Amino acid sequence: AGIPHVHVALKETEQVTPEIVKKAIAENPDATHFSVVHCETTTGILNPVADLAPIVKGAGLTLIVDAMSSFGGIPIDIRGLGIDFLISSANKCIQGVPGFCFVIARRSELEKCKGVSRSLSLDIYDQWETMEKGGGKWRFTSPTHVVRAFFQALQELKAEGGVAARYARYRENHDTLVKGMREAGFRTLLADDIQSPIITSFLYPSADFDFADFYEKLKAEGFVIYPGKISEADTFRIGNIGDVFPADFRRLTDIVRTL
Repeated sequence: AGIPHVHVALKETEQVTPEIVKKAIAENPDATHFSVVHCETTTGILNPVADLAPIVKGAGLTLIVDAMSSFGGIPIDIRGLGIDFLISSANKCIQGVPGFCFVIARRSELEKCKGVSRSLSLDIYDQWETMEKGGGKWRFTSPTHVVRAFFQALQELKAEGGVAARYARYRENHDTLVKGMREAGFRTLLADDIQSPIITSFLYPSADFDFADFYEKLKAEGFVIYPGKISEADTFRIGNIGDVFPADFRRLTDIVRTL
């Protein structure tokens, strides 16, 4: 998009820490915005946004949080942390279907976006203005089925007990999965203290591990998992979110132990 930026490069298994943020801000005194991913689905890392936000806001920067894989499933105090823009999706932890993303924005910061977008489809101000003036209508063809599914998903989130209850279920899903996989001889890629409950990466148990065969056998039993996407280790990933429960993960790990 041609936006001047600095990429703070970390190892794929390294959490964003307050020290890293302080150093990045100090080295870039002319920066105006700071963007961070809350939950990294490539590995499952959960970055400590609650610890990072005060540093960013204390430096006078606009804070953008990518919560695509956490919002709705992990509690986030948007107002209390001073988050200016939080971006998420109709699916993921909301448990709707893919089709649109949404932004929760501080109005004063959103108003500064008028006329500055380098992209037609990603012009957040123009989309907001059109919805405000047009009774909620999209600028272009509305994803009506996705919106209806999103509404239903929000009703189900409320019925479950809200974000706190859903977070507790995801947490139990993750804990059940990790316990069973470790008993089956697998090791997690990440240390427990930086691991999110959203998706969990596991290391191949041996050099001759055949992921394709493992995948097909699990698929035949009704479980579809993800291949790994990092360069420094051979891994695969298992998601803990959606309309799934601890009993599902107990059954999964029971099957894994037989393979």
